[in-house]
Amino acid sequence: MIAMGVDPGTAVTGYAFLEEKGGRIAVLEYGVVRSKASEPLPRRLEKIHRELGVLIETYSPKVLALESIFLAKFPNAALILGHARGAIMVAAQSRGVTVEEYAPRLVKKAVVGRGGASKDQVAALMQSHLKLRDLPRPADAADALAIAFCHLLHARGREAAARPDKARGGKL
Repeated sequence: MIAMGVDPGTAVTGYAFLEEKGGRIAVLEYGVVRSKASEPLPRRLEKIHRELGVLIETYSPKVLALESIFLAKFPNAALILGHARGAIMVAAQSRGVTVEEYAPRLVKKAVVGRGGASKDQVAALMQSHLKLRDLPRPADAADALAIAFCHLLHARGREAAARPDKARGGKL
């Protein structure tokens, strides 16, 4: 299964594509979509939508895992982030890709083992878990890797829970 992870932002949106095959997780691609803060918001949103759409068409992920919105100190920033999340969701949904959301603390807990982990800790653990030669940069791309990784771990858990326990004589 191919999972796409996205760390939403209007200036920098991180993305990552991970593939799980035979219990192993491999990195297909990761990076960022950059927009100039001086550009009008609609133009930045269109760029995010267009560029992520091209990537979705290239890799055909089964799911797009997205960081859920959190209450920020600055409500206006949360509202603007919501616009980026909407553009990302439409890019996925319009191409038949399921969207799953994960809280930032849950992603950090899945990757590092604690919900209050720093961005540097997330990047270092992604480098280790995914056997990357270099630390994934920028932080938005490392976060996108972590979001996709979190989804794949949770998907494993859901699949394991759905299987009958053969040791207890479960039936299909």
